[in-house]
Amino acid sequence: MYRSRPRSRCRSRCRGPSRAAAACVLVLACLGAAPAQGPGPAPGPGSEPPAPAIRWGKCPERPVPAQMRCGTVKVPLDHAAPGKGTVEIALARIPATDREKRLGSLLLNYGGPGSPGIASLAADPDAFADLGEHYDLVAFDPRGVGHSEPVSCGGSQQAELEEGADAAAQLAALRALARSCELASGPVLPYVGTVHVARDMDVIRRALGDEKLHYLGFSYGTRLGAVYAAQFPGSTGRMVLDGVDTLTEPLAEQALASARGQQRALENFLSWCARRQDCVYGTNTRTAREKIDALVTRLDEEPLVGHDGSYVTGQDLVYGIGTALYSQLMWPALADVLATVERGGDPAELLQLGGPAVPSDDGEEESGPGTVPADNPQAALLAVSCADDPDRSDVKAGAAAVEKELAALEEEFLKASKIFGPSQLATVLSCYGRPAGTDFIRRIDRPGAPRMLLVGTRGDPATPYEWTEETAERLGSAVIVDYKGEGHTGYVSSPCVREYVDRFLLAGRLPSGTRSCPAEEVPPEAAGGG
Repeated sequence: MYRSRPRSRCRSRCRGPSRAAAACVLVLACLGAAPAQGPGPAPGPGSEPPAPAIRWGKCPERPVPAQMRCGTVKVPLDHAAPGKGTVEIALARIPATDREKRLGSLLLNYGGPGSPGIASLAADPDAFADLGEHYDLVAFDPRGVGHSEPVSCGGSQQAELEEGADAAAQLAALRALARSCELASGPVLPYVGTVHVARDMDVIRRALGDEKLHYLGFSYGTRLGAVYAAQFPGSTGRMVLDGVDTLTEPLAEQALASARGQQRALENFLSWCARRQDCVYGTNTRTAREKIDALVTRLDEEPLVGHDGSYVTGQDLVYGIGTALYSQLMWPALADVLATVERGGDPAELLQLGGPAVPSDDGEEESGPGTVPADNPQAALLAVSCADDPDRSDVKAGAAAVEKELAALEEEFLKASKIFGPSQLATVLSCYGRPAGTDFIRRIDRPGAPRMLLVGTRGDPATPYEWTEETAERLGSAVIVDYKGEGHTGYVSSPCVREYVDRFLLAGRLPSGTRSCPAEEVPPEAAGGG
């Protein structure tokens, strides 16, 4: 049916900006958790319940900026039935430095799904220094993530399979893993998902004392912002969505689009590499593609072993390449790593780039109350992805029918990308055997929210530019900044994009129509080059 990789990782497809490279390839031959039920309608204007209190104090992350404080706010477990109990959402705040000209709070989401916001803000608050003069910078761990009642699958995200297991055994193993996620996660599991988290964001807005929600979301965080605007158009303030995620496509179509996007980004990298004096593939980009395909196949058949006994397979290399394509600043390092691997050198550089990472077997990074399970990012990623997707394979169909379904898709995925296609094809079964998720996101259609700013990057390997245009059409009130550059999201890498975003968030100034930002070139002899 598909090959189970003993050392593969479940990673977020969509993660936002970081000055360090973000590893964001969705390799899902593994399962997360049960999908959420769709919530009822959001409350209308004038029917808001009293604002809950936030208990501010020390932060669970270490180290954190000196001025950063953390807290929790209680939200309903099920917004459609508040009597079912509550969930505590963890959040962090860095106060505006210019208190006299403070504009309110700016809620940040760095992407995912499954990425904790508190740790991301603590790691790099300077990325938003200009915005932080006039806004309190606020980040949060969405429900089921990080310190907000994290979900888990009890340890490894890998289905237990014997070598050479047939399709029926693989499907049974996937269902068993899904059951492990249910048992390890607790009552929050059926209530994860973007629609629920958007409701939580409105509770956070009221708890912060803001009349409108001002928001900056990256990658998956753009879907979260769009869903908020669809549910609460009257409470939507200045909203920026960078690296725009899809609102319409099922997981299989998302995976195919991601394979195409990754392949396009790889070809752009190879064109750049061809201008380097020491590019291991020379100046012919066509033969370069063929050599990389051959290298992946060769390493899958005979992994490269390092001096310390670590090894990399072809799929580890695919993962590392996908990691580096998220930031153009990593291209010189990727070129050096490929040269080392092609020549049979020690794979240590690939490991540092984002190569093989063996999942923890103990299920937690450390013991004690308040700790986050080590598998939480992967478990949350799948839980949210399935909660947002109403499509499922027919669980009553036999294994042969499922295998036939995948075989019919294989040619199209391989046509999209020989190296990225197979791993993306594995995502087709990510939610196999689960109840259908909400169709709310699919039905968003011009919700009447205020004008907002969308940023799309032409060379984005994770969120193709066409998703920016599709989402703008669905929202009906969006201005697009068309960034001609490479990498995932544009705010950190492009001064031009940053100027448009800051001008809108700080002064409310928004141009009409689509505006363009030029690519930021990385010289062929940039740091890490020959």
